[in-house]
Amino acid sequence: MNLEEEKVLFEKIRNDNKIAFEKLFHKYYGHLCLFASRILQDDIAAEEIVQDFFVKLWEKRKQIFIETSVKSYLYNSIKNLCYNFIKHNKIKFNHAQSVLSDAENNKALENNFAEINLLEKIEDSIQSLPEKRREIFRMSREEGLKYREIANKLNISIKTVETQMGLAIKTLREKLKNYNPFFTLFFF
Repeated sequence: MNLEEEKVLFEKIRNDNKIAFEKLFHKYYGHLCLFASRILQDDIAAEEIVQDFFVKLWEKRKQIFIETSVKSYLYNSIKNLCYNFIKHNKIKFNHAQSVLSDAENNKALENNFAEINLLEKIEDSIQSLPEKRREIFRMSREEGLKYREIANKLNISIKTVETQMGLAIKTLREKLKNYNPFFTLFFF
């Protein structure tokens, strides 16, 4: 597809042509996933970034004006999203390291964890959740699945997953409210 054909295709997309969007998606999706995967070294995160990008591309199609080639726009967008993902994960990692370092330096906090056997209390609280809610919570927190993946696996809507997760978190907060707030970092 040459530059002119790409511009015509994208103009059709801007005019709500779903077939043109599907054509663009099928032409570039696999290549963009591979490109993102090479940057991130994580196939799952790469695929999610590309999927989210195409969703946003469709949603914002009327506001997007491409000065360069469509192909360049797609690859540059994915590259920037990957770099943002990496930066975000570094920030999260640094914060977690800081929290762990503070916890190691605080002997009183360690003693509190030992005294109340917090992990056992957390597990008991999770076990007390209704079966489906518990399953959804574990899939999210222990298996690291995204809401969309959980919905697909359980054949339910994403909204149901969101609702059940919200109720699970609310219940766990309530059951564990008397414990040191440090543990909430593991859940929320």
